[in-house]
Amino acid sequence: MKKVIYTIFLSIVLFASCQLKTNKPEHTFAIGEEHFLLDSVPFQIRCGELHFARVPKEYWRHRLQMVKALGMNTVCAYLFWNFHERTPGNFTWDGDADIAEFCKIAQEEGLWVILRPGPYTCAEWEMGGLPWWLLKNDAIQLRTKDSVYVKAATNYLKEVGRVLSPLQISQGGPILMVQVENEYGFYADDAEYMGLMKDAIVKAGFDVPLFACNPTSRLKRGFREDIFPVVNFGTNPQAGFKALREVLPKGPLMCGEFYSGWFDTWGNPHNYGKIDQYLKDLEYMLKEGASFSIYMAHGGTSFGFWAGADRPFKPDASSYDYGAPISEAGWVTDKFWKTRDLVSKYLMPGEAPLSEPPAANPMASFPEVKLNKFAPLFQNLPEPIITDAPKTMEYYDQARGSIIYRTILPAGGECVLDVEAVHDFAWVFCNGEKVGVMDRRTRNFKMKIPAREKETTIDILVHAMGRINFGKEVHDRKGLIAPIQFIDKKGHNVTTKEWKIYNLDYQENMFSHLKYDGKFPEKSVPGIWSGEFTIDKVGDVYLDVTQWGKGVVWVNGHCLGRYWNIGPTQTMYIPASWLKKGTNQVSVLDLLGPEDPVIRGLNEPILNELRPEKDFRFSKRPNVELTLRNETPTYKGCFDKGDQMQTMKFNKTVQGRYFCIEALNSYDNKPYAAIAEMDILDENYASISHEKWTVAYVSSEELFKEDGNADNAFDGQIFNYWHTSWSKTQPDYPHYLAIDLGQEEIINGFSYVPRAGNNPGRIKDYHVYVGNQLLKNTR
Repeated sequence: MKKVIYTIFLSIVLFASCQLKTNKPEHTFAIGEEHFLLDSVPFQIRCGELHFARVPKEYWRHRLQMVKALGMNTVCAYLFWNFHERTPGNFTWDGDADIAEFCKIAQEEGLWVILRPGPYTCAEWEMGGLPWWLLKNDAIQLRTKDSVYVKAATNYLKEVGRVLSPLQISQGGPILMVQVENEYGFYADDAEYMGLMKDAIVKAGFDVPLFACNPTSRLKRGFREDIFPVVNFGTNPQAGFKALREVLPKGPLMCGEFYSGWFDTWGNPHNYGKIDQYLKDLEYMLKEGASFSIYMAHGGTSFGFWAGADRPFKPDASSYDYGAPISEAGWVTDKFWKTRDLVSKYLMPGEAPLSEPPAANPMASFPEVKLNKFAPLFQNLPEPIITDAPKTMEYYDQARGSIIYRTILPAGGECVLDVEAVHDFAWVFCNGEKVGVMDRRTRNFKMKIPAREKETTIDILVHAMGRINFGKEVHDRKGLIAPIQFIDKKGHNVTTKEWKIYNLDYQENMFSHLKYDGKFPEKSVPGIWSGEFTIDKVGDVYLDVTQWGKGVVWVNGHCLGRYWNIGPTQTMYIPASWLKKGTNQVSVLDLLGPEDPVIRGLNEPILNELRPEKDFRFSKRPNVELTLRNETPTYKGCFDKGDQMQTMKFNKTVQGRYFCIEALNSYDNKPYAAIAEMDILDENYASISHEKWTVAYVSSEELFKEDGNADNAFDGQIFNYWHTSWSKTQPDYPHYLAIDLGQEEIINGFSYVPRAGNNPGRIKDYHVYVGNQLLKNTR
């Protein structure tokens, strides 16, 4: 018996010994006084950002091989909290959410991993990665020390640690570093909150170095000595690293996000990036031995409903091609080869030559096919929720999609439907007849309802785009924002009957019970079209949706994402792994109605075809003119010539709804003006929320050869910018940009970030006007 016990004991010891041997680290990683140190040897991190959630699992190895062939030795991996915890306490880590497998494949392909788990990530992803269900709590304050938020975030990070801490370099895995939060300096200045997130990551089992990233102008906000800082920029690395040295006197320099291109928003030109400037800045970092992460090396696709929205409200396109070196479909590009050639000149001592890129995946086009079944949306409604007080989607446990608010309006004269806000688009119907659309982009939240001889059914079909992923505006609840009122010509409220709420989240069970109409609609009716297409061989496909209006597409049950005929994207990427040889099923939700219900499969994407004439808003800008002739400037100044953020404080507080900057001239004496970012400051010099801001007037903006639209001046991003027209016309100074703040505000100053680098548009002298009567309607 003793012999048996001893044998069992010896077996356990040997097994444990083997386990310890398996997990014994073969490598070490540390942050030295001058360099990152891999196995005690200086190591330049050449990192490429790749979001596994934007690539089908079947293609992870291919894309990682592409990143390796690009010349990278590390891959940056974002985690999106809402991708893994879609309902509270229920985590998903398998299938396309299997981040552990992604990290293991990266290690097999010779890549190290930098992990960026959030809890907030941004990345043009729905709500910046934060889960929608947090918004069910009306009082929650995201990304703060709010106990409800901290508890949820800590629980998530604990689960991240359970899954990924065994894959740290200290345990034989590929993970070198872990990021705490993301660009928190853009959001707030609370070092204590950053400490809470750091502690949660440490308690989750991570013992590798922790770091935080911020843009050049926000490095000091939320800064902590116990979290290593890196800087994010798209150009001018000299200025970025100079600012970093102010908080990091010694230690290796790193750019946490070096932008290879930029993301696309609906209605604006596709971003290709400026390759010459990109290569020049990349070479500077390679020469200087600075580390970097190319954001993005490969962008991929925001499949499903995962694309977010920029602030104050610019919905992101589903294609996340980004103008990256590796295209949306995983192809090499001119930027790929030039990046690779450049990196090859600066390999570390003893480093092997770069590997060759793998072959591109085959394509499989198909000819035009007509979808032959139509299911009207209003004939496929679920059981309603009855209420006297309509609320947003979150209140009804709805994460996404559309929501219909229905009520009965009594007979009476013309009245106005007036709501606090619509998130995001609302089509209003009277007895089934469309009377108009309310549009968050222009904040037109009022709609005339015609006179009625009898009781009338009012339907308000609200469709949600992705939640805003940047700034305080991430508190982005979807649907109608109360109060919701009908007001007659005398200013009295018109009493309605109860409300019926229909929740349409477009889950799979909805498609299995669709009731199809026997005939095609004669006019535009919201609904779901279905049909099939056939392919002789399986390969990647770009689905041509140029004949369709606005909506969502599914193929064989996989949601490809959103489309919109205004562009720039007119195709949708279908990976081969979602297709089969022979017959494939397709369903198309169209809220506007197609010009012709046809699709076809292409070998090439259409990424930059704008069709502003298809937009249902009346015009991109209000029909107004400035009335500054008799106005005294609130403030006169001269901007510094540098490209750092500048803050101007007024001599006294002023009040007004409109903020107008008049640019008088430029430093280079050219006719162009540009602004990367503006914040308007309240009486305590805190930033006023951008949630209600719109462009009230702009004298000129570039909308053709690049995305220079005026909304870029206050979207929270400093890599893109407002730029006056240059491709078709080149108007001279003065240039004007007037912002409608949505309500009267107390203003005590503003901050301004110029376009980065040695580029045209650097404003010199300017005037600022604040008031309530700066504009006159010309319609």
